[in-house]
Amino acid sequence: MKRFFSIVFVLLLSSQAYAREPLAANVEVLSKTSSSWNGNPLPEYPEGRPEVTILRIAIPPGVKLPLHKHPVINAGVMTKGELTVTTEKGQVHHLRAGDPIVEVVDTWHYGRNDGDETAEIVVFYAGIKGEPITIKK
Repeated sequence: MKRFFSIVFVLLLSSQAYAREPLAANVEVLSKTSSSWNGNPLPEYPEGRPEVTILRIAIPPGVKLPLHKHPVINAGVMTKGELTVTTEKGQVHHLRAGDPIVEVVDTWHYGRNDGDETAEIVVFYAGIKGEPITIKK
């Protein structure tokens, strides 16, 4: 009888192993583009030693960032809250948690958090070693 229950137990365990789906990675493309959010084409990569910078930026409610521009290609994902990005020429892009953004390059703009919680965005900059990734006006 012990042997019978042992065999049943082993069969149950093995059937459970086969019944489960194998673990697999789930890949979701958030953005794939050659243009920034305002439709402008991204520039060619400059010559020089590449330097990748990754920033987590937290913007409290009611804060407006200073007017600035990025001389390098950068992209990010809003991880929390909301953010409105506005160019000097009045183009507007609104982001919510989970939204990707391919930022404007060499275009004056600012971000503003009009929400009631801290906005958080993780941004990846594809720059050149020794060169700035942000220039304030």
